[in-house]
Amino acid sequence: MIRFTWRVLDVAKAAPLNDKKAEPLLYDPQAQVKLVVPQMEKVGQLRQSSTPIAGRSYWMAFSNSGRRVRPGDRVSVEIGQFHAINLVVE
Repeated sequence: MIRFTWRVLDVAKAAPLNDKKAEPLLYDPQAQVKLVVPQMEKVGQLRQSSTPIAGRSYWMAFSNSGRRVRPGDRVSVEIGQFHAINLVVE
């Protein structure tokens, strides 16, 4: 699993990150793999999707089966209209 975490500073700008309808995707161009947030039978998606509140941190977990994405890799995260490019995996 790879956890993507963010802190909300501007509620309006953070709204797309918590949109339940937007399908999150983590792309690693080095490994040429796209990771998704898994859907658990009783829990649902492994992500927070409540209304964002300024000053709070939120997270989502991407399935990294086969451990294709490794620490030090540079990845992109896409959630609806939100795009974060060139993030380093820790």
